[in-house]
Amino acid sequence: MSEPEPPPPARLTLWLAGGGAEDPGARAELFSAVYGELRAIARQQLADERRGHTLQPTALVHESWLRLLGSRQAFASTQEFLAAAANTMRRVLVDHARTRSRHKRGGGGARRLPLDAVELSTLAEPDQLLAVDEALQALEQRDPRLAEHAKLRLFAGLDERELTTALGVAERTVRRDWVLIRAFLQRHLDAG
Repeated sequence: MSEPEPPPPARLTLWLAGGGAEDPGARAELFSAVYGELRAIARQQLADERRGHTLQPTALVHESWLRLLGSRQAFASTQEFLAAAANTMRRVLVDHARTRSRHKRGGGGARRLPLDAVELSTLAEPDQLLAVDEALQALEQRDPRLAEHAKLRLFAGLDERELTTALGVAERTVRRDWVLIRAFLQRHLDAG
């Protein structure tokens, strides 16, 4: 007798752990299962982009999906997968901003960027997005855990409660870490 097929959450977990990475049917099932959440993350990341932005949520989801498939990375949970997807979307937006910035002529003087302007997810100006990305890279060199917290808060839009779950730390630690992160990023952005 063949074993009964596991329920969808079990198949999802199996796929995320790498068990269905080569199976097109499993990939399609995973995509269907997480598409709504991926679209919500993409909409949030594009919410503050300039009007007429060439990337739309659907394109951002699909580009991120292709990059994640290409990485052949295994994930321990759906939450870990969604965090990786949010980071991948951030990288897609940064790449898009770099390309746009490269084609842009001239440029203006540097402006001070208050960190509060970044908290909503992404920025309207490509140069600002690049500055935040550079600050996050510098933070990652110094403290990878704090950098992960910053990425999840700034680009995935997680609140304190969600961050405690995602990072596996106490809410008090999340609040304390955010004070450190803000100070580090603000100092880095002011210096740039």
